[in-house]
Formats: sequence, structure tokens, C-alpha cells
Amino acid sequence: MRWWAGMWAVAGAAVLMACGTSAGGLSGGAPTRSGPAAAPPPSAADCTAAAGRAEVLFRPGDAAAQRLCVRPGAVVSLVLEPRVDDKRWTAVRSSVPALVLVSGWRVDADGTARASLRCAGTRGGTAEVTARAKAPDVAGAARVAFTLHVDVLPHTTRG
Repeated sequence: MRWWAGMWAVAGAAVLMACGTSAGGLSGGAPTRSGPAAAPPPSAADCTAAAGRAEVLFRPGDAAAQRLCVRPGAVVSLVLEPRVDDKRWTAVRSSVPALVLVSGWRVDADGTARASLRCAGTRGGTAEVTARAKAPDVAGAARVAFTLHVDVLPHTTRG
């Protein structure tokens, strides 16, 4: 490969990464939604929010993006089953760690990845938790292979 072809590939990857990241995700604030397919955050009437503990299991063949509604203080166990391609799970990240904190990341010997997601105890908001995967023998950054949209819905109060 010629040097200029490599430069175009790097420039193209940088543009694609910049287009796929919201300004809110970069600054650590609440993520912003844009585009015609953007929907407002769900309300308590839109979903049944899990309180206490919940589990999300991602299997090969499942939708690459899922949504979960939880109450503040909930702990979500994220289980990513082994991939069927040559890629391996490498990391899980939250777009808003102050709202949804990822902890306890590990990959078992069989390729199953696990993480614990702890939701803020008092506030509501939306965060994207992304799981990345890559082939172990290929250079380069891991790519997002699964996205969990976590909506933390505060308890309603009546005055």
C-alpha cells in the first residue's frame, strides 16, 4: 500500500468516528440525539423500569442495539456471550460514567464477557454503554459491536 493510500484510510476513519460520536458523549455530559430517527427519552409511561437488579444477556444474532429502562440506584449485570466470528470482546464503556458506571469487567476463558453497570442513585438521564470487539491478531482499534441505551428514570414525586 502506498503511503498516501494509508493517509486517506486514516483520514476516512477519523471522519467516520467523528460523525458517529455525539458532542455530549465527548464532554462527559448527557448524550445528545440528532437526526431524523432521534426519539425523545422515554418517560415512565413508555417503559417498565427495572429497580434493584437486572440482567442483560447479549447472544450472537441478537440486535446490536438494545434499550433498558432502570430506576436510580439499579445494578445491571451485562453478559456478552462468546462471539461466533474471530473477534473477542475487549472493553465496555459508558458515555456518561457519572450516570452509569461500568465496573467489574472481565472476559472468561470461554469468551463470555461480563460487566456490572451501576446507575446513579439520585438522578435520571440517558447513557450509551458500548461493548467493543476486535480480532486478537489484527492491529487497530476495537470497534463497537453492541450498544445498550440505558434510560435512568427517576422516581416520581407527588407534592
